[in-house]
Amino acid sequence: MSKKSLIVIGGGAAGIFCAVNAARMDPSLSVTVLEKTNKLLSKVKVSGGGRCNVTHACYVIADMAKKYPRGVNFVKKAFHQWFTTDTIQWFAERGVELKAEEDGRMFPVTDSSQTIIDCLMREVNKRGVEILMRTEVTEVEMAGEPGAASGVAGEGVRAGGPGFRVHLSDGRVLAADYVCIACGGYPKSTMFQWIQKTGHTIEEPVPSLFTFNMPKHPITELMGVSVPDVQVKITGSRLLERGPLLITHWGLSGPVVLRLSAWGARELALGQYAFSILVNWIPEYNEQGAREKLQEVRYDRAAQKIAAKNPFGLPQRLWEYWLTACGIGLDLRWADLPAREQNKLVSQLCAGEFTISGKTTFKEEFVTAGGVKLAEVDPATMQSRKASGLFFAGEILDVDGITGGFNFQHAWTSGFVAAKAIAASSPARMEG
Repeated sequence: MSKKSLIVIGGGAAGIFCAVNAARMDPSLSVTVLEKTNKLLSKVKVSGGGRCNVTHACYVIADMAKKYPRGVNFVKKAFHQWFTTDTIQWFAERGVELKAEEDGRMFPVTDSSQTIIDCLMREVNKRGVEILMRTEVTEVEMAGEPGAASGVAGEGVRAGGPGFRVHLSDGRVLAADYVCIACGGYPKSTMFQWIQKTGHTIEEPVPSLFTFNMPKHPITELMGVSVPDVQVKITGSRLLERGPLLITHWGLSGPVVLRLSAWGARELALGQYAFSILVNWIPEYNEQGAREKLQEVRYDRAAQKIAAKNPFGLPQRLWEYWLTACGIGLDLRWADLPAREQNKLVSQLCAGEFTISGKTTFKEEFVTAGGVKLAEVDPATMQSRKASGLFFAGEILDVDGITGGFNFQHAWTSGFVAAKAIAASSPARMEG
């Protein structure tokens, strides 16, 4: 019997994970990865500031699935086959230990994404996976039943097989019994045309992780200031998140903003990224509680300057910014704080309104909402419901998680599930 072949399109986390696991589970399988660029695992490299946020320390499937604005039911089913604990164990068995930080994000103990890349590339070499760089796919043509034959189409494809002919931009045509499309997300729907040709529906892509722009707003002068606990609400919606916030030279960023951008991806795109937000810089207080706290401080520190030390633990530069913005002199003492300015300060601290105009995406960590319609893919196998032998993994599917390691966990899960199904359906595997 001729050797069966798998072509994986895309050399990112999902693609490489699919390739090495398929080759591991069925050593008789010939596995080739086609990567359009000159870099493998590029998002792994830059994720988490170069540390690689491998997964998230969440060990309950139902809780983990809730972190996906799109694909919650799909990932819930897939997680029963490969979950956080499996990811941790897989890397540990290959000498890579992961650690959990306070917010649940998990990184290699080395704090270097290169550790993850090196581990995956060792598997590539160990399993004999072939990598073709600068190799762009223009079409996946279904030519017969999976498992029928294998080879290079240029040598003459026999009737009835192989399962697929993969057309490349340089004119070459590769043949494969199985194809796994794991090429990541695309920012424009026109870029999905070669996938649509396989008979699949594409959900319109929109950015999912982005920061909020506030052009020329004076608070941007505080760029670099971070606040560990802030609540942000998008006005006129139910979208509300709490977490760390970072002030940048273009507006607001940090985990709380990125989570909101994921949950509101489609809604905010429809409004062309023009909206307003309410920020509670001291989320443990509402306006009444904050007012009472300031009253206490006025009595306790009557003779002290208001600017000297704030009672809410805010960064000093941010505290002074709000005092100035509310017309409170930095030399003013607590005893002399007028009620009007105090009320203004409370209002700004608990419900400061900002107008957002535009977004800035993380180019290296760009994530899209949208992709192959989930109803057309079986979450138990990642196989197309429209074309036997065609699989999908990673961000090409209409699945995206909030920031914190959830997108990588989906990549590992979908890559493994596809690999398992491919290995199990290979005639050579079943007979051997």
